[in-house]
Amino acid sequence: MLKGTKLYSIFTGTCPICQEESMYTSSNLYNPKKTQEMHERCSHCGTKYKIEPSFFYGSMYVSYGVGIAIAMAAFVLTYFIFDWSRWNIFWLITAISILSLPIVIRLSRNIWINIFLDYDPDKADSNSEI
Repeated sequence: MLKGTKLYSIFTGTCPICQEESMYTSSNLYNPKKTQEMHERCSHCGTKYKIEPSFFYGSMYVSYGVGIAIAMAAFVLTYFIFDWSRWNIFWLITAISILSLPIVIRLSRNIWINIFLDYDPDKADSNSEI
């Protein structure tokens, strides 16, 4: 349904050009050694993921915004809906921030690369590997 959109690539972690293959070598987010490990190129369309050296340093800025959004959502839920004390909210936001760190890392990388690369239906349909 969403295939062909940037949202599909961002939330699935697939190649932003063809959306046929995962950019990451491991689907396990909570393996510290493999959370950030990516393929060099897409095996379907040949897209190089690391466009330039240190390309994904820019995703740190995105991860700040994503982390703040998650923390604010947790605050709004706990303070306004559940009416928790500030101290309990602090500990909950701290726990959520730590537990969601691998998700934030990958999500921010996906957002960052999708800013620069667009979906190409011609490359998605081709079956030739480069």
